[in-house]
Formats: sequence, C-alpha cells, structure tokens
Amino acid sequence: MPEPGFTIGIEEEYLLVDRGTRDIVQSPPDAMLAACQDKAPGQIHPEFLRCQIEVGTPVCRTVQEARAELARLRGTVAGVADAHGLAPIAASTHPFAAWEPQKHTNRDRYNMLARDLGAPARRLMICGMHVHVGIEDDDLRIDLMNQIRYFLPHLLALSTSSPFWRGRDMERKSYRLSVWHELPRTGMPESFESYGEYLAHVNGLVRTGVIEDASKLWWDIRPSSRFPTLEMRITDVCTRLDDAVTIAAMYVCLMRMLWRLKLKNVTWRPYKNLFIGENRWRAQRYGFDDGLVDFGRGAIIPYPDLLEELLELVREDAEHFGCVAEVENARDILKRGSSAHRQVAIYREALEAGATGWEALAKVVDWLVDETVVGVQPVA
Repeated sequence: MPEPGFTIGIEEEYLLVDRGTRDIVQSPPDAMLAACQDKAPGQIHPEFLRCQIEVGTPVCRTVQEARAELARLRGTVAGVADAHGLAPIAASTHPFAAWEPQKHTNRDRYNMLARDLGAPARRLMICGMHVHVGIEDDDLRIDLMNQIRYFLPHLLALSTSSPFWRGRDMERKSYRLSVWHELPRTGMPESFESYGEYLAHVNGLVRTGVIEDASKLWWDIRPSSRFPTLEMRITDVCTRLDDAVTIAAMYVCLMRMLWRLKLKNVTWRPYKNLFIGENRWRAQRYGFDDGLVDFGRGAIIPYPDLLEELLELVREDAEHFGCVAEVENARDILKRGSSAHRQVAIYREALEAGATGWEALAKVVDWLVDETVVGVQPVA
C-alpha cells in the first residue's frame, strides 16, 4: 500500500472585536476584508456571520510549513484589522458579546443557510479550527476516519477556548460545541464499511433534497467534499499559534500511526459512538482536568497519563515528519492550561482584585487579543 501524501491544510476562524469597546464588530468595513484578500488572495474569506473572518493555508508538505503559513495569515488579518481599530481573537466564543444583533454575510450559500436553519444559525457566533490531511485513496480515507474517531476527544481537550457565553462562565471548556449541536448533521459520524457505502448514504440525502452535497455534513470529522483529505473539525480554535500547530501535528501523526498499523493488518479497536461520545462530553465539559475513559481498561485515566501514551504511540511518526517538538508542546499546554483555563483564571483573578464583571471580561478580551498574535508578526 503506497504511503498517502499526509499533506496538511489548516483553516481557522476568528472573531473581530473593537479595540475600544472590546465588543464584537457587527459590520466590519468592507475595505478591511478587501485589503486582507489583496494581501493573501484566495486564503482569507468572510464567514457566515459578518463579525467573523476565516483563513486557510495552502497545501503544506510539513508541519513547519503549515506553521509559517498560519503565522503569515494571522499576521495579515491582525495588521489590516489594526488599521481599522479592530483586532482578531482566536477564541471559539466571545466572553460577553450578544448573538442577537449579529448579521450574516450576504452570499447565496449563507442566505440559504440562514433560511433553512432558522434561529440556531443566527446563534453561530462561534469559531473552530479545521485540519485537512491528504489521503488520496477513497477507501483508506473512510477506514482511517472510522478509526481516528476514538482520538478526537483527546484533541478537543487540548484545544478548548470557549468557556464563556454572553458574559457567563458556562462551566464547560468548550461551550462552542453546545451551540453547534443545535444544527443537524453534527457530532461524531457513524462507521462506514467503504467509501461506496459512505457515498450511498450521502446520495440518499441528496436525492431526498435534504442537502445539496456532502459539504452540508458538519460532523466532527468528514471526508472533504472538495479535496482528497480527511477534515478534522471537532476542535476549538486555539488562541496561541503554537497550540494550533500542536493539534495539527498530533492529528497527522495519529493518522500515520493508524496507517502503519494497517500495513501490519491491524486496526485500532472500534468503539460505538455511545462510548466515544462519553469522552467527547468529558473533553467538552472538563477539557483535560478530569481525565478520559480508557474503554479497554474500563477506567477513567488522568489525561496526563493518556497524553504520554499518545506521545509514545506517535513517536515514530513525529520523527518521520520532523515534528517531535511540535507534538511534545502538548505537555506545555497541560502545564499552563488551554485557552479556556486561562480565560477563566484571568476573569476570576480580576473579580478577586475588585473588578466589576464587565471589567473582568474586558481583561479576558484584552488577553485574547494579545495571545492571538504571540509568535506572529502583524502585517500592515
């Protein structure tokens, strides 16, 4: 079996905030988006809501190349936004903004989504990170999708950045997923025997008029409808650039590890979504604080122990891709906390120091603005 390309592409969504009010900008200037697109043609786009902006790297051959491209795109958005008194924040929810005043982008696809989905679509003031890995063989893409579902909660736990919603600590590290679940065709995909079976199910939905194409399947992971890639969609957008690269590196290494097992006629033990969903919930609720279930051992295992096992599983692959340091940065995330951990800590510390609720939330926004461009050179 020839080795897949294992190319990498990363898409990130950001919220645009006013530097003075720290609130979401309902209608950013058209000139801002135009300037971004001039500096990075085809790589910066409007999102469903006008307060959002999306970036996408080109196809990258190495993790380091993906990092450089993502840094360039973050820097471009930050530099152009700053010229308009705005800033991007790489967080999956805004600490206090209200969703009701937000307007969706006036494009045919988005107009159709707004009409079909109703009020839940207007609540989509959330951002995520999607990582594409190139797998050229159709059946292999489905086989690896079936297997890697087990590991998706482990990646979600490292990425969490959405603890607040409308000024409240929602007591979830990833409240984004709670909002996302109001939409149809979300969550963990089922297992499919082959690419043919997957297509048969997709075509069944298309024939009934439920969807136009597979791009309307908003699962945690899916075969891309545009590229020969497996697109991981479960994670929050990481506030710190290095953490985003760690998630991408771990994902591509896990994919190659599973491919290596397949060469030996071995597959990762399959589990039903009933089990995988429990770990998905634990990662959404607690991040990496309370551990995940190891269903083989039948016990909840502390996340640091699980992480060490994961790092050992993919060590050969990290060495192959030359991304050992990027993968092992996951240990640093555990030490300092994910974005969600740090946002809550900043908020509570400010309250304890005598700040009002709004002042404490404003401090969180200020931290997000600064943290989003750590390691990034804004491009004017």
